[in-house]
This record gives sequence, structure tokens and C-alpha cells, in this order.
Amino acid sequence: MDRLNGTPRLMIVSDLDSTMVDHDDPQNLSLLRFNALWEAYYRPDSLLVFSTGRSPDSYQLLRAEKPLLTPDITVMSVGTEIAYGESMVPDVGWEQLLNQRWDRGVVVEETSKFPDLLPQSEIDQRPHKVSFYVEKVKALKIIDVLSERLEKRGLDVKIIYSSGIALDVLPKGAGKGQALAYLLKKFAFDGTLPANTLVCGDSGNDAELLSIPQVYGVMVSNAQEELLEWYSENMRNNSNIIHATERCAAGIIQGIGSFCLGPNVSPRDIGDFQKCKVDIISPGYEVVKFYLFYERWRCADIPKSTHHMQNLKSVFHSYCTLVHPSGTEQHIYQCVDEMEKLHGDWQGRQFQVWVDRVSSAQIGSDLWLVKCAKWESHGEEKYCCLTTILMSSKAELPNDFIWLHVHQTWLDGCGVKQPDTWSASKYINLNTFNSIFAATAADSLNENVAATFFISVLSSGAVLQNKLEPISLWQIDIPF
Repeated sequence: MDRLNGTPRLMIVSDLDSTMVDHDDPQNLSLLRFNALWEAYYRPDSLLVFSTGRSPDSYQLLRAEKPLLTPDITVMSVGTEIAYGESMVPDVGWEQLLNQRWDRGVVVEETSKFPDLLPQSEIDQRPHKVSFYVEKVKALKIIDVLSERLEKRGLDVKIIYSSGIALDVLPKGAGKGQALAYLLKKFAFDGTLPANTLVCGDSGNDAELLSIPQVYGVMVSNAQEELLEWYSENMRNNSNIIHATERCAAGIIQGIGSFCLGPNVSPRDIGDFQKCKVDIISPGYEVVKFYLFYERWRCADIPKSTHHMQNLKSVFHSYCTLVHPSGTEQHIYQCVDEMEKLHGDWQGRQFQVWVDRVSSAQIGSDLWLVKCAKWESHGEEKYCCLTTILMSSKAELPNDFIWLHVHQTWLDGCGVKQPDTWSASKYINLNTFNSIFAATAADSLNENVAATFFISVLSSGAVLQNKLEPISLWQIDIPF
């Protein structure tokens, strides 16, 4: 949350399984559409919150499987755990609130007296959540009896039944809705209450999210019967809640458009960027657009033509160089030439590229420093490069950007397995600094601005050295 300078323009609070993530979509098409939309238009001034019934360990397993973005806040274990940022710093204050009239040992003792309650896996059991599976026909009676017994033991609990099989026992003050209310109260106290909040869900444990006043809500088209029944009984006259006609993440995008909360056309929905004019152009949008073109080129989703390559080269300054994660430094035009040869090398096979955590800072009158995590997925394998880009806006077209330099480093644990060829880049050729300095000087930029860029790159652990051993891009295979 600290990354934002002011009030968030939009906060999206979304369930994961069968809402943000469509497990019936092996290519993750709707999720990737949302990713591109968020990173192109919303990441700089909005908040993304995942609210899931999954435990932290189970959540990490899903992240390893699916191309999920990094949220600003993660609410886990049916609203009993709140964590902030990429490092997932826990909210200790929230945990202390949930300790009131809660005794996990008593809950375990009483639930053990119900043979029809089948404990979920150990990974799903948490300090403030005890979880079971139970048949729907038996659930209501068990909930009534168990609630009465726990109340007699002095506990104040909430029992949530969802997905027609899952039963969770939580502290009374827990739940997805209460966790969101807690966050909104914190934002209001800090003077950073989001201008708009959109909540998204598909099952019974998402009903609380939709109950929060003054939020917009989306039930995705594949919402379960239990949520639709709750909506029919409690919220049918609430015009701020819709039942989308699109599944999962596509339904979330539909909700953004239905409530006029901001741009709702994903860059992945744009077939030809040359012919399509968008209202908002930013460094983040340029990064999303570039790597989407890169994916489409290698999958032969766009025809091979010299016109495309000429347009691509026009994006880069004539001095632009790229430092690959292997440590190889190449003039960007050489990389484009190598990329031209790779047209269609992934045709007919799954190859996907997306960016995460796109951030940009204006460090000069017309100079931007852009950072992102660039992911590639090849079937079962995923790789990630931390990418730093120096961009300059064109004087004659201030909404267009020229790339001056690109530096990539493998994210720890996300590189490839051949250390000699794919080892992380730790060196920057001193000639790189000289080239960028010459380019920026020619464009009447302050030399301190160029230095700022290299200080940023070096802060990631890179080391200046006089010479780098050349490595063929054919060995590396990935030019960008």
C-alpha cells in the first residue's frame, strides 16, 4: 500500500478459485487478459487484493501453477489472515482481534464428535480456521448443533459452508467481509480510502464481500447456486451488484465496464495496435504492448513481415542496448534481427508472456525509469526476468516513448537450469554507460538523470566491468 502516493483510484477485491482463476481454462486466457489490463492501466494508482479461502501454503501452490499477478494485499484462509505486499507482511493487529473468544483446541474437540465431518488436509488448517468436508444434506443440521455446543463452551464463532462441500469454523469477527471492512476502516483512518471498490466472487464464502456497503460487486457467470440464492434473497434490488455473463476473470473485466470504473478493454483484446488508438498511454502500457507483440510474433499470431520489424525498431533509440540475464550485451537492433528469425517457433504450442509489478518513475522532464517482472511460460515451465527499462518521451509526440536501455536479471529461483548459458547477469559493460550518456546528452538530458538509472540498476547487485565475453543469442534463444 505504501507504493501509492495518494488515494487509490480503484481497489479490486477478488476471490481466486473459479473467480480470478478459471480451472477449466488450461491456457488461462481470461486471466492473462485481466493481467494485461491491470498492468497497462491500473497498477500505478490502484490496489489489487486477493481474498481466498486458501491457506498461505495452498495459495503459493496456486501461484506456482497459474499466471497470477502480485497483489498489494492478500486475504487468506477465509478472511482470517491478512498480508501486505510481495513479501506478505502479516497484519498482527488483525490476528489479535480474532483471538477474542476463540479457542482452537475447543473447536477441534467439539468437531471431533461429528463423524460426518471429514477434516481437510493439514495444509488448510490454520490458527483461526478449522476446515472440513461434509455432504450438503447433512451440513445444515451439523451447523446448528455445532454452533450451539461451541456457544455453550464460551466461544463466539462463525460457521461458513461453501461450494456444496466445504465447512469452515472461524472466529465470529473473521470472514472475507469482515477482513474487507477492517481494511476499509484502516484506509479511511489514513485518509486513503479508495475512490471505488469492486468485489468479485463465485461461492457462498464470497457473500460477505458483496454485503459490504458502498462497494460494487460482480458475481461471475459461473457463480455457484448457493451464492445466487443468497443474492436472490438479500441483494436482488441492489443495483451495485451484477451477475456477469462472462466467466471468471472475464466477468471481472465486465464488471469494471458495467460500473464505468475505468478502462475495460484489455491490450490482449486489441488485434492491431497500429490501427487502434487508446486514451491512456503510459510507460506501463508500452511495456505490456511490447511483450504482447513479442508473444504473438513467436506464436505466429501475427504475419511475418519486414513492416512489423521496422515498426519495432522505431520504438528503440539508435543507441539502445539490451543486457540479457546471461550477461550478454547486444545492440537492440541485433536483438530485433534475431527475433525476426524466431517467428512462429512456438506456433501450435503453448507459449505465453506477461508482465507483473510494472512500476514507472519520471526521473527527468521526459525520462522514465520502468521496472517489471517479465514472465514466460512454456508448457509446464515458467521463467521470470526482473527487467529495468530507461525510456524517453518523444518531443514531437509526448505520448509516445523511445526505449533507451534494457537490463534483465533472473528472478531468484525462476531462471533456467543451465547455469553456464543462463546464469544471472551481474555485470554491466562500462561502454553501456558511455552509450547511454552520449544518447541522453544528444537529447539534451541531464547527465545526473542517466546516472540515476545506473544507480538503480547497480542497486540490484550488478557490477560495472570493462569487458564482457560474448555469448551467441542462438545459445540464449530468448532475445528479449
